[in-house]
Amino acid sequence: MVKVCSILLSMILLISGCSLFEKENLQPKDHEEDEAIVLQPEIEVVADTLSVPWSINKVNETFYVSERTGSIVKIDNGKMERQQVELEKPLAKAAEAGLLGFVLDPGFPANQKAFAYYTYGNGQGQFNRVVVLQLEGNRWMEERILLDRIPSAAYHHGGRLKIGPDGKLYITTGDATTPELSQDKTSLNGKILRMNLDGSIPGDNPFGNSYVYSYGHRNPQGLVWLGVTLYASEHGQSAHDEVNEIKPGANYGWPVIQGNEKKAGMETPLFQSGDETWAPSGMAAHDGRLYAATLRGNAIREFDIEKNTTSAVITGLGRIRDVYVEGGYLYFVSNNTDGRGNPDEKDDKLYRVLLTDLK
Repeated sequence: MVKVCSILLSMILLISGCSLFEKENLQPKDHEEDEAIVLQPEIEVVADTLSVPWSINKVNETFYVSERTGSIVKIDNGKMERQQVELEKPLAKAAEAGLLGFVLDPGFPANQKAFAYYTYGNGQGQFNRVVVLQLEGNRWMEERILLDRIPSAAYHHGGRLKIGPDGKLYITTGDATTPELSQDKTSLNGKILRMNLDGSIPGDNPFGNSYVYSYGHRNPQGLVWLGVTLYASEHGQSAHDEVNEIKPGANYGWPVIQGNEKKAGMETPLFQSGDETWAPSGMAAHDGRLYAATLRGNAIREFDIEKNTTSAVITGLGRIRDVYVEGGYLYFVSNNTDGRGNPDEKDDKLYRVLLTDLK
C-alpha cells in the first residue's frame, strides 16, 4: 500500500509540475508605471525576504548571497540560513555603503574562505577595505586585511569583487564624489584594481608597484569575462551609463569625457545609455552576450557584443543588483529594500530563469 501511495504521489507531482521554487506572478511595481514591460519568460523565486542583497555566489547547489546590511545568506535546497559577519570595524551607515562585494575563494569549500569589500568609518573619515573572511561554523570572521583606507563618501563606492580567469582578484572602486581622483593614477578611487589573492601586487600590472589596472572610472559596479576579455559596467553622471571593454592601463575618461565623447588617449564605451538611466550593477555572460543588472532601469539588460545591440529582457521586478549564470540558468537578486525601491512584503528575492527563455 505504501508503495502504491508513493507512486501515486510521484505521478501527482509530475502532473502538477511541482518545484522547490515558487513561480513569480509578474505585476509591474507601482514605481514602474512608465517602464516599458517586455514579454516575460517564466521566472522562479529561489529565496525571499533578503535584506539589500549585493553579490551572488554559488557552490554546487548552495548559494551564498551577501547582504549590504552585514550578513551572508546561505541557501541550500530551499532552506535559508542568515550567517552573521563579524568585522573589525562597524559598517558605515552612509547611503550605498555597507558590506558590498563578496566572492568565495577558489579553494572554498575546502578552506572556508572568501573575500569581501566593506565600508567603515573612524575618527579620520570613511573608508572602504578589502578583507579575507573565514567561515567558522555559521559565522564569518574578518581574518586579514588585504587593502585598506580606500577613501569613501556618501556615494560612489564601487565595491564589486570578482576573481578573473587569471586567478587574480579584481576590485572596482568609485570616485567617492571627487571626480578628479579618477584621473590620478596614485589614487585608489575611480579605478579597477587587480591583486594577487594574498594581497600582493601582480608583477604584470600595467603600472609599476600599483594595484591600478584601469582608471578614469566614475562608479563601476559590474565585472565579467567573455573568454579572457574583461567587461565592466559603470554609472554615468545624469544618465550616460556605460559598458566598457577593459584593457590594462587604459583611461576611461571620467570626468573629462562621458558617453560618446572622444579624446585622444581615452576610451569610449562599447555601450552607453544616452539620456536614459540604467544604473548598471552586477554582470554575467553567456554565449557571446553580456547581462547587466540595472537599478534605475528596473531591468536586466542583454548586450550582444557581435551585433552591437542591447535590450531589456526582464522587467517588472523593480531594482536589480546582481546576476549570475550557471547550468543553463540566469540567477538574479532584486534590490527593492535598499531605500530607493518599492518593496513587496517578501522582498528582496533571489530569482532564476532559463537562459533559453530570454528572447
